[in-house]
Amino acid sequence: MNDRTRRGERREPSFERGRDESRDDFDMRLSDDDRPGRGNRAPARYDERREAPRRDKRSGGGNGGGGRRRKRKGRSLLGGLFYWTMVLGLWCAIGLGGLIAYHAAQLPPINQLTVPKRPPNIAILAADGTLLANRGETGGRTITIGEVPPYLPKAFVAIEDRRFYEHFGIDPIGLARAMVNNLRRSGGVQGGSTLTQQLAKNLFLTQERTAARKIQEAILALWLERTYSKNQILELYLNRVYFGSGAYGVEAAAQRYFNKSARSVTIAEAAMLAGLVQAPSRLAPNRNPDAAEKRAQLVIAAMADQGLISQAAAKTALVAPAEAAERSGAGSVNYAADYVMDVLDDFIGAVEGDVTVLTTIDTKLQASAETTLVEALAAQGGKLSVSQGAVVSMAPDGALRALIGGRDYTKSQFNRATAAKRQPGSSFKPFVYLTALEQGLTPDTIRDDSPVSIKGWEPENYSRSYRGPVTLQTAFAHSLNTIAARLIQEVTPKEVVRTAQRLGISSSLQPNFSLALGTSEVTPVELTTAYATFANGGQSVLPYVIREVKSAAGKVIYARKGSGFGAVVQPQTLSMMNTMFHEVMISGSGTKANIPGWEVGGKSGTTQDFRDAWFVGFTARLVTAVWLGNDDNSQMKRVAGGGLPAEIWGKYMKAAHAGLQPAPLPGGLWRSGPKSIFDNGAPVAAARPPANTQTADSERSWVPPAPQEKNLLQKLFGG
Repeated sequence: MNDRTRRGERREPSFERGRDESRDDFDMRLSDDDRPGRGNRAPARYDERREAPRRDKRSGGGNGGGGRRRKRKGRSLLGGLFYWTMVLGLWCAIGLGGLIAYHAAQLPPINQLTVPKRPPNIAILAADGTLLANRGETGGRTITIGEVPPYLPKAFVAIEDRRFYEHFGIDPIGLARAMVNNLRRSGGVQGGSTLTQQLAKNLFLTQERTAARKIQEAILALWLERTYSKNQILELYLNRVYFGSGAYGVEAAAQRYFNKSARSVTIAEAAMLAGLVQAPSRLAPNRNPDAAEKRAQLVIAAMADQGLISQAAAKTALVAPAEAAERSGAGSVNYAADYVMDVLDDFIGAVEGDVTVLTTIDTKLQASAETTLVEALAAQGGKLSVSQGAVVSMAPDGALRALIGGRDYTKSQFNRATAAKRQPGSSFKPFVYLTALEQGLTPDTIRDDSPVSIKGWEPENYSRSYRGPVTLQTAFAHSLNTIAARLIQEVTPKEVVRTAQRLGISSSLQPNFSLALGTSEVTPVELTTAYATFANGGQSVLPYVIREVKSAAGKVIYARKGSGFGAVVQPQTLSMMNTMFHEVMISGSGTKANIPGWEVGGKSGTTQDFRDAWFVGFTARLVTAVWLGNDDNSQMKRVAGGGLPAEIWGKYMKAAHAGLQPAPLPGGLWRSGPKSIFDNGAPVAAARPPANTQTADSERSWVPPAPQEKNLLQKLFGG
């Protein structure tokens, strides 16, 4: 069969489809192999394309060939666009993958990633278990979701990440919604970050706003979602997010702004806390309450819209919005908290996890001492040129009940109660008198109040007058400097130093004669500790503020079992000392501070040029020291220990003893008996009433010695 015959056979099927088709249409339907005279496929297509325009020209641009060419050209344009879009998308995907891989390489290997350990928190509690302060980088302890009301975590989900339980760490829908809202400028600028992304940023990254940080944030969010459950992620978030004012975590924030635990917050308070994380500084309720309330209203509305709280609960929360609480005693309790932190390491070493420290601080006494000191300085500090003060109050066993280290903690964190070393003045004299009594003298021993010179040192009395021969009890009550100088000369300065150290003075003391007038510096807490010995029956004590330390799991890490060195003052000597202390309150510089119905002992102290003024006193229940002065050691305007310090002491101690059953001083008051005019074998001037007596109290304090029956030797030889 020839070629024409073959072509004719192949032509029959196309005529069956339709005889009106043109030859061009027919030829285009032929396969490459069927075209006449063509041995391969490619040339056939090339010839067909080349021949087609020629036929078009011959046909004068007929409707058949030209329309088909334009249609094919349109399809090629769309195909090209699709092709290059695919290519561009592929390269973008490769580039994005490379970028992600690069930034992922900057992170630790995934198999080595761990959630950083939260810095430990030290919760410092008062003696009654109420929170005084938190210490540590976070400002509050870790809390679990099971401890807080269910609406608290829901508030964060509602306002920060409504699809939290649906997404995989990154929320494309939420991101798109945020972009649309940002373009519309509705509801403020939104970031689209999920709670998981925010947690990743807080745990691992800085706060910088860069594309690199966002990529790493997304990678870490995916890792968190793969590693932890949703509730675990939410719990981590609640304990790590920053709420401003040094508060990290919802517990710290609740304590900081509402003075309560996160376990007790209301719906309105929970909403305010949830709204706060967007801008902690701008929305802090104690700084900008209006903005904080408006943000909280948005949170409440979101919770109600999402069915997380009922409409009735939302209405109640809107009607009674949350308010930041006043932080009562917030200034002074920080002095006590600082002291706790100073000594905590000595008991438990390095703190590895959250701990709770139960202290001896009485919140009522702490607040009363602070109020009394601050009000007195506000009323009289300006005219008397006194700017600072300190109050230390402790139980006779050494337990600190109140500790005020300054006038205002927010302006000065220096703890004058524990760290300021100041001259105690005459409040140091009890150690001189105690040493003298232990060497055989008694309160009725007579010494001459007259000018004295000891190796060029010539101390004078505060009044610059002299009384002549007086008993030690009178000299102590009226703080006569000449008598104290004579006594230290008799007993030696070294013995006085030993006595003071035995009773709890740990500061370095210079063993010179002027020590009798308190020229060596001590701290208020040291002096209070030493006076506690007279209030507890002669027992040595160590000051303490920590009763117990527990771990977050409730395990007792430390519990105080008692401390001290036993008896350091004999009962008879203690009785004589307390009698002289009591006389100060009856006839001496403590008359303004006496507590009716109580046996009270005390001693004032005033240093040279009125740079320091003290009053230290005690009952059987409480020992308290008050110091006034200026940090730059400048002079006050004649502020003596028996003046403003005694007034502060008396006001505070009267309030502290209100409602308590009066108790006598330990050991009883010493009763004087017949005495000789000879002491330790050395004759003194004949006994007579003290000179320059101005009050009946002073006259009563002097007891003349009664005549004694002569023994046989005296009768025979005289004497």
